[in-house]
Amino acid sequence: VQLQASGGGLVQAGGSLRLSCAASGRAFSIYNMGWFRQAPGKERDFVAGIRWRTGFAAYADSVKGRFTISRDYAKNTVYLQMNSLKPEDTAVYYCACDPAARSIVNDYEYWGQGTQVTVSS
Repeated sequence: VQLQASGGGLVQAGGSLRLSCAASGRAFSIYNMGWFRQAPGKERDFVAGIRWRTGFAAYADSVKGRFTISRDYAKNTVYLQMNSLKPEDTAVYYCACDPAARSIVNDYEYWGQGTQVTVSS
């Protein structure tokens, strides 16, 4: 499975960005897709995840009410709409995909290359 993320960039605090991640490959299935982020000097953290079939979504407390994860079932694409961005949201954002019925927060087998999001104050 290949994951191609896009949509990162530089934005001022209070602004918005939308990240996209398209999954492709031969005969793959998706159970969960998610977004993680890693700031300089910090560990990679869960941001949001979505169950592919049902659309059930989970969020980290730090982004609840500001970020929304969604998916386009036909395009095998997951989105992360990020509103009211803060400087502390600055990080490399990674999308991830898992074919198995595992944790939406922790367990992902396939990872994308990451896209930089920088929020200026």
